Amino acid sequence: MANRKRLLIVGGVAGGASCAARARRLSEDAEIVIFERGPYVSFANCGLPYYIGNVITSEDDLIVASPELFLEWFEVDVRNQNNVLSVNREKKEIEVKDLKTGKVYREKYDALLLSPGSAPLKPNLKGIDLPGIFTLRNIPDTREIIKWIKEKKVERAAIVGGGFIGLEMTENLRRLGIHVTIIEMQPHVMPAIDPEIAAFIHKHLEANGVFLMLGSAVSGFSRENDDSISVKLQSENAVPADMVILSIGVRPEIQLAKDAGLSIGALGGVVVDEFMRTSDENIWAVGDAVEVKDFLTNNQSLIPLAGPANRQGRVAAESIFGTSNKIKSFRGVQATAVCGIMGMTIASTGLTEKAIKRHEKNGVHIPYEKIYLHPDHHATYYPDAKTITMKLIFSKNDGQVLGAQAVGFEGVEKRIDVISAIIQKNGTVFDLEEAELCYAPQYGSAKDPVNMAGMIAVNVLKGYSFIKHWEELPGSDTYIIDVRDPAEYVRGHHKSAVNIPLNSIRFRLDEIPENRDIWLYCLVGKRSYFASRILRQKGFNAWSVSGGYVMYKAVKKFMNLP
Repeated sequence: MANRKRLLIVGGVAGGASCAARARRLSEDAEIVIFERGPYVSFANCGLPYYIGNVITSEDDLIVASPELFLEWFEVDVRNQNNVLSVNREKKEIEVKDLKTGKVYREKYDALLLSPGSAPLKPNLKGIDLPGIFTLRNIPDTREIIKWIKEKKVERAAIVGGGFIGLEMTENLRRLGIHVTIIEMQPHVMPAIDPEIAAFIHKHLEANGVFLMLGSAVSGFSRENDDSISVKLQSENAVPADMVILSIGVRPEIQLAKDAGLSIGALGGVVVDEFMRTSDENIWAVGDAVEVKDFLTNNQSLIPLAGPANRQGRVAAESIFGTSNKIKSFRGVQATAVCGIMGMTIASTGLTEKAIKRHEKNGVHIPYEKIYLHPDHHATYYPDAKTITMKLIFSKNDGQVLGAQAVGFEGVEKRIDVISAIIQKNGTVFDLEEAELCYAPQYGSAKDPVNMAGMIAVNVLKGYSFIKHWEELPGSDTYIIDVRDPAEYVRGHHKSAVNIPLNSIRFRLDEIPENRDIWLYCLVGKRSYFASRILRQKGFNAWSVSGGYVMYKAVKKFMNLP
């Protein structure tokens, strides 16, 4: 027993707990100890907003694994409320403080795994520490929020930040009957996705009574005479609230690694190799605190998601205990994510158009094209078909799938999961076109939305479909044709568009100028594609506007279109 390899793990939750369980399965002889400064070693932090909203009714349901379970199943020693203060790399030992007793002690290691996670951003603003202003990271945070809501009889809440946590908290506070204002510094909520996709979320939020203050930066907080909190904005406006939730992002917890002299990357995360090993050969790191490779660009990135953290924990365990011919490397991340908000689902994977343009500013050119489509989530003739709005981004050169985003009410995440898997295999739009997926009327269509996305993109690559995008319109000398029926045209159209319905376009060719670019649009892009094929074969320089009038309404605000 004296020769047992000793693995010490700093932090549980996703990465640390996953590593501990995997390590035990690989080595029955090792001594494994987890040090967790909080009261819970493995809990569902993604479920916290839903506990506040009373969707999850028991706090116990948030506990994924207890210290007792770790000991009984895996013979892992879990020490809750034990904070690791420092790492001595020369002596290969850590210094720990038992927060229950105040005792400080040291423990030797053969291998050390750091899984400290991330901390909510809390900017240095006046009044930010006032009672009633909360961040959400763990179970004790939920207790404080629930207590405040009940004791103060909260009616109004301000949520600073419209990302994942902000939207999930919005849903759950609205479920409790609380009026919510989202204050977001960026022009749209869910800053990780592209603005025109976010436009559909805005419409849904406002329809559900959520007030949006976009492009608004917070300058401070103050207590008002009626005991409410005033959220001050840089615009000099103010938002009154009974409570405030800060959800403006997270930062990697790297102080322990930094103090130990481990390499820290340019993004502020711990540097690791493909086996999650740090710059010290005896120390590994996983989860929110590390920088990892972007699967598509090979650039470093910070991805604070539970899925990658769990996979990294497994990789680290294999690196520590596995045999050399079986060790698996971490393949990188592509930021596949999903968020639900009041019945609507938003999902994405891979590169966004914003990310591609950001790379271009840094000198990395990624030739790409994009297409929009609005298919139903199952066969249209079967009752209750719901529309999914999808954006697919792919390489102009070879059709490699670079990213996808989707928003809708049914079947959204299913399609993004399929596209994510295609990306993982370096797949192309031709693979999407040929993907063989489940079909029955209540589940999908014979041409699934994934297939449709591939088919549309393939048509573009093969030169069967010539497309334009609404943001290309300003400054262009185009002749715009709305090919919808007259009744649709009357209900709303681009102000420069001439109405020539698809069913009459063959008989009205003499009305169409031959020496100009012809832009055609319909509601979603299907009829305009048919019309463009007709005109192209008649010698016209015709283009179909991808996504149709639906996307015009979505991008109009963000692109300052007429």
